[in-house]
Amino acid sequence: MTTTPTWPAEFAERYRAAGWWRGETFGAMLRRRALAHPDRIAVVDHAGPGGTRRTRTYAQLDRQADRLAFGLAARGIGPGDRVVLQLPNVAEFLETVFALFRIGALPVFALPAHRETEISYFCAFTDAVAYVIPAEHAGFDHLALAHRVRAQAPALRHVLVAGENPGPFESLADLPTEPVPLTEPRPSDTAFLQLSGGSTGVPKLIPRTHDDYLYSLRGSNEICAVTEDAVYLCALPAAHNFPLSSPGSLGALYAGGRVVMCPQPTPDVAFRLIQDEAVTITGLLPPLALLWLDAAPRTEHDLSSLRVLLVGGARFSEEAARRVRPTLGCALQQVFGMAEGLVNYTRLDDDEETVVTTQGRPISPDDEIRIVDDQDHDLPPGSTGHLLTRGPYTIRGYWNAPEHNARSFTEDGFYRTGDLVRRTGSGHLVVEGRAKDQINRGGEKIAAEEVENHLLAHPSVHDANVVAEPDPYLGERSCAYVIPRHDAEPVGEAELKRFVRERGLAAYKVPDRVRLVDAFPTTGVGKISKKDLRAHGADRP
Repeated sequence: MTTTPTWPAEFAERYRAAGWWRGETFGAMLRRRALAHPDRIAVVDHAGPGGTRRTRTYAQLDRQADRLAFGLAARGIGPGDRVVLQLPNVAEFLETVFALFRIGALPVFALPAHRETEISYFCAFTDAVAYVIPAEHAGFDHLALAHRVRAQAPALRHVLVAGENPGPFESLADLPTEPVPLTEPRPSDTAFLQLSGGSTGVPKLIPRTHDDYLYSLRGSNEICAVTEDAVYLCALPAAHNFPLSSPGSLGALYAGGRVVMCPQPTPDVAFRLIQDEAVTITGLLPPLALLWLDAAPRTEHDLSSLRVLLVGGARFSEEAARRVRPTLGCALQQVFGMAEGLVNYTRLDDDEETVVTTQGRPISPDDEIRIVDDQDHDLPPGSTGHLLTRGPYTIRGYWNAPEHNARSFTEDGFYRTGDLVRRTGSGHLVVEGRAKDQINRGGEKIAAEEVENHLLAHPSVHDANVVAEPDPYLGERSCAYVIPRHDAEPVGEAELKRFVRERGLAAYKVPDRVRLVDAFPTTGVGKISKKDLRAHGADRP
């Protein structure tokens, strides 16, 4: 038996009365869009033979979702069943997601980078009945992975393969297409299980309902000006919360726009798609945004269709944020959110200083924000503290995780985000870092993000991350991992320490060590893994 805390009745009634929850489901939403404009292109990818362009109109996407829903139901997959979905950025991802929505089964959104440890855990922990994969992706054999996973997940009955060469498993294309009666899920039902974005341990599972997630799409579309004319480039892994809903591929489909599935987010691939598909909006993590900013001045591709770049998933430095408009010629919207719910955006009509120095304000008037000290006492306005939140699209508990829930939620339902923030007079949040990223150097507290921003101002620095290292005298010391710019003057540890010191930073905040590296370790969703950086430092004298 699974346990998932839900919104208390009085909150659910309040959110319905306010119009945040409108009694919609994803399956019904797609059906309405297909009826309204059947011949409009909904999805584009380049996953055909030899990388050829493939399109799906809204009518085709709707019909294919039905066909897959009939086939999955014929295989005994039904309401509440969990299905681990591990597909790259291809049209089949959206077809399968909507098919699962139609039958009330729950996609468990795995990422292409996940391997045996994570997939086996997802399948076993959720008692998944099916696992959906490509045969091969980016040189990795998913069929062999499925063999190993199946031996560790007793409930797993089906491995379904998108594309050709399914090996010993069944192809999605070969599922039965005979229509069968389907039971529409309720809007209050869980629609899918998302992965927590934490960088430590195996991800927790986040239950999102049709009602709450669709509200976040509507709110995101309004804030980001996403209409039926929008062309959204899904550059990040499609299953991740950011490219799914902020406003993401689902937001674009909700508006009746177009989704372009990008196989790789590198500038050479993405810039070509922006030009060829007249992309208007996309979202990136900060490390990718930095790559785009470095590559854009040299590209031969026309990027003039791009109107909005969303940057989120981690703090985007002020120095980098100031480069977006002059370099890419588009508006920047900073995004600060979490798969558990709360999403903040800078607005398109915010002044430039607000856009480059804050991470936005919440979607909803019913998003409740508390900024507290270590004892959960509310702090005065403008103070930095722990962010707690609850609202109409923020979960009240993880899926089947009572021990995590006891630590991660207050008794009155506020989610402990783990972020350190302060709030400006305009209500915008400034992310000062993660609580675990704060360095305690002999009793002096150092916010890693602050030091990183100073390092990033150096003309020879491409990216920087500051973490704690153990120290026998201070308890912790600071270490800055720096990726140099290859097109700039070489830089060393002494020069970077001098630069930071001369910018007026307190002496105890100047990094104790600076290590030059070629790249940072990343998590499965592409975020920088500070956990691995800290472990690297702990292993070295």
